[in-house]
Formats: sequence, structure tokens, C-alpha cells
Amino acid sequence: MCIVCGCGMPNAEPTKSSAHAHHRHDHEHDHHGHDHHHDDDHAHHHGHAHHHHHEAPGVAPHRDGEERVLRVERDILSKNNALAAGNRARLKELSSFALNFVSSPGSGKTSLLVRTIGDLKERFGIAVIEGDQQTSRDAERIRATGVPAVQVNTGKGCHLDAHMVAHALDDLAPAPGSILFIENVGNLICPAMFDLGEAHKVIVLSVTEGEDKPLKYPDMFAAADLLLVNKSDLLPHLDFDLSACLANALRVNPRLQTLVVSARSGEGMEAFYAWIEARAQLNAAPPG
Repeated sequence: MCIVCGCGMPNAEPTKSSAHAHHRHDHEHDHHGHDHHHDDDHAHHHGHAHHHHHEAPGVAPHRDGEERVLRVERDILSKNNALAAGNRARLKELSSFALNFVSSPGSGKTSLLVRTIGDLKERFGIAVIEGDQQTSRDAERIRATGVPAVQVNTGKGCHLDAHMVAHALDDLAPAPGSILFIENVGNLICPAMFDLGEAHKVIVLSVTEGEDKPLKYPDMFAAADLLLVNKSDLLPHLDFDLSACLANALRVNPRLQTLVVSARSGEGMEAFYAWIEARAQLNAAPPG
């Protein structure tokens, strides 16, 4: 988890892209601190300070130290889950359907979203939360499609959390009945642990990454509901065993649904849109 993965440095200062930050939120969960900076062009900056227990090589950690780490981890996730439940309730009131896109860096998440938005924006209201350590480039690409997007910059942090998403929702104010796409920070470890209030996690895996990724990062694949194997247009040029990749993913998560797609050629994208539409309709349906 985040407290032990090394995703932040102690006392790290978050960066600012604007000298006109109009409000700042400081909160600390024991050893897990977040600084939130919101600037005028809707870029948010979040720094994480994680303090770790360091033991001398070959020396077993003290029992009280282990218990302290476990308590902090439980506290972090408990507080995050409570905030995620609030996000989920808020989105449900709006009948807004949220998808949390996770992947390694370079999988093609943003290109996939740009194509998806272009193809679906006449059928659905769409809003986007973009997560990156630095820059607002991805949010700018999304806004160029004509839909609203808020950039969340995590600084030293390696994932979005529910608190960040709650503040992004304040600025984004998605329309009732809209689809909310959340593009998480490129990382296949910590985002698996952090519920953001989404309806589903969608994992994007590029064919350039290797078919053993599901076995190397099982927690992320186990947490996802849909796997998009992206950049299928490159398959003729790569030594990539698609069948082995899908088998590895289903070995980790037998309930995982899988689609092979290409944001460039459009292969498989209509099947992805049908998956979104079916679940958005279920999400909007009244209970009972």
C-alpha cells in the first residue's frame, strides 16, 4: 500500500503550476499527508508525504512497529473508503456513471479516452478527471474534444484518492446523467487499493507491455472489472502472445471481462461503447 510502497518522500513539497492558487486544503492521516492546491485553470496539485519504518539490515522489525504500520494503513484506507462512499452517493444522486481507468504509463489511456469521447459525446454528457504527477497536458487534450476536464496533479503521489476526486467533483460539477471518466496516475500498484467512488475499474494494458503483466501485478487485475488490451493494431509487428495474456488475466481474476481494442484503428471500440452503455443504463435504473 501507499504507506510502504515509497510513492512519496518525507516532507515533500507539492508543485504549483500557477502563482494564483485560490485555495489550499491540508489534512494529515497519521503518516499520510496530502496538500491540495487548486489553481485558476482547474489544475489541482497533491503532494504525499509518507513516513516509513526503517530497520537495520538483518534485524527483524519490532512488533509494535509492525502494528503501528498496520494501524496507519487501516486508518488510511478506512478514511479513503468513507470519502469514496460519499463520492459514490453523490454520483448516484446525479445518475452519473463513473469509470476509473488504470494502467502503466504509456498504455494509451488518454488516446483511448479522446477517441471514446469523440465517438460518444453526442450520445452522453461526459466529464473527465485527469490524474498525473505533473503538467495539465492530458486535461488540455481532453478539453480540446469539447468536454469539461479537471486536472489533478499528485506531485510525489502515485495515485488518486477519494479526497482528491471529491474536490475535483466540486470544480467539475458533472451534469445529471453524465458519464464521468477518471484517468488515474500511471501505476499498477497503489490505485488497486484506493476506491474513488467509481462504478468500475477499467484496466488498460498495451500489447507492448508483455503478456505476463497480470501475473506481475495481480492486485490491480483482481480489482478491475474490465480489461482493455490496447494498441491491437501493433500486434502484427510484435512478439506478443495475446491468448497467453488473456489467460493470465483470467487466472488472476476469473470474473474479469476482456476486450481487444485499438484507439488508433478503432478495432473493438464499438464493443467497448456497448459495454459502457449497458452499464450506464443499469446504473441509472431505479433499485428494485
